[in-house]
Amino acid sequence: MDLPGPIHDFLLVFFGSGLILGGLGVILFTNPIFSAFSLGLVLVCISLFYIIANSQFVASAQLLIYVGAINVLIIFAVMFINGLEYDKNLRLFTLGDGMTLVICTGIFFLLITTILNTSGYGIIWTTKLNQILEQDLINNSQQIGIHLSTDFFPPFELISIILLVALIGAIAVARQ
Repeated sequence: MDLPGPIHDFLLVFFGSGLILGGLGVILFTNPIFSAFSLGLVLVCISLFYIIANSQFVASAQLLIYVGAINVLIIFAVMFINGLEYDKNLRLFTLGDGMTLVICTGIFFLLITTILNTSGYGIIWTTKLNQILEQDLINNSQQIGIHLSTDFFPPFELISIILLVALIGAIAVARQ
């Protein structure tokens, strides 16, 4: 983003302090769930640094891969292993749960509406002899997205299966 100097400096200091506080939280919290949420804060701050550096594709990949997948997987694994500790004060539905349900449902329908009303952003896909031809591509991030979803899809799926097996193995070892 092309921001004026003082605003850019303020955002750098703000995101940097969030990065440092999140890193300290990962190390200093004794509760592993709080540490995992602090790791999420660190990863979000890193993606915000990428946005400031005009690298929106890397920022979105950072959010999707690390925050959306890896950090959620870590939180799931920690909660799965330590699940019995947190079931003592179980309340089925609270006011916060209701507010979260309303907000998430609203965001879901907003996303569906946006997706249905969006054109292809100038990407024309033509299938000819089992090849996808790329026409009118605006920038390299679209080319990267096309190659990741076509040429490199099986390796990513294989890596995700390997990571899932490693996580299950780590849980099995931790339970013994």
